Amino acid sequence: MSSLKTAYKQGSRSKYHRAERDMNKLKLNFACWNYDRTRALKDGDVTAEGIALNYLNLPPEDIFFRMLKHGEFEASEMSLSSYTLSLSESEPRFIAIPAFVSRVFRHSCIYINSNSGILSANDLVGKKIGCPEYQMTATVWIRGIMADYYDVPVDSVDYFTGGQEHAGRKEKLKLALPANIRVHPIDDHKTLSQMLASGEIDALYTARKPSTYGDGKGAVRRLFADFRSEEQDYFAKSKVFPIMHTVVIRRDVYQQNRWVAQSLMNALRASKRMAAEELHEDAALKVMVPWLPSQIRVLEQTAGGDYWPYGISENRHTLGVFLRYFHEQGLSSRMLSVEDLFARETFEDAKI
Repeated sequence: MSSLKTAYKQGSRSKYHRAERDMNKLKLNFACWNYDRTRALKDGDVTAEGIALNYLNLPPEDIFFRMLKHGEFEASEMSLSSYTLSLSESEPRFIAIPAFVSRVFRHSCIYINSNSGILSANDLVGKKIGCPEYQMTATVWIRGIMADYYDVPVDSVDYFTGGQEHAGRKEKLKLALPANIRVHPIDDHKTLSQMLASGEIDALYTARKPSTYGDGKGAVRRLFADFRSEEQDYFAKSKVFPIMHTVVIRRDVYQQNRWVAQSLMNALRASKRMAAEELHEDAALKVMVPWLPSQIRVLEQTAGGDYWPYGISENRHTLGVFLRYFHEQGLSSRMLSVEDLFARETFEDAKI
């Protein structure tokens, strides 16, 4: 038999055995965006023990809507705020694992109308501020940071919620806010982006840059023109790199297969490690950013090592700040603990 035929038969047998092994694994649909830290899991370079993973590469807004409304996936990326709010349901539908696939500093995400009289952050007091959803993670962080560092109390403004670019967006989860928090849904035919440009609202807290922002040349501008300096100063003071998204498992899946939490957690850790190693590659840059390895080394020195940690103990301080903001902003009736959020199997790892 020719070597080519032999190789073909061996390849076919290998595929057959892999398919046979996968038949005995738990089939799990995992919806997550195409991040560098999850790409090895998406591409199959990292596998989750005991799981035949079907990675669905979808944008976060689509994932959150479909998971919160219909529970379409066995596991998914999830807004930290939406997940935390869902725990107040009579029968919580999800359980999280401490894999934080999205983290973003948000000083760059505060936009103003240049005719609104806002010259500094404190000028936001008494203004009309838009946000796509009051419970949106990005806006929870922005409101908390503005209160802690810029003297803009959460209840010192009026909030207007609705679609940023598409009219008709609603809060995905029911809110029960205290009377001092004033939230007004906008008309179904309006968008926050246009309302900011026209001056109907004075500012906008959001995760995505509004379409009416013209690189600072029109009426819509950033509150912090030099947002990088503000964010670096905030990090130096707070030691917080804000967490945006975690990973959740549907409770029915988790309750039937408790081992899934740690298996998926281990795989996400391994995928993140691979991505981090690639950022240090300097023989041939894998990412189109000159001087990236040296920048990463400076960042690691500044942050004290792993600047994007997974796990509970490594993130206890940041999660504690988030939960305080969540409670202060009327989104939880009691102050939650970090342990309230995550599958208990992920609280600690085995040690050898």
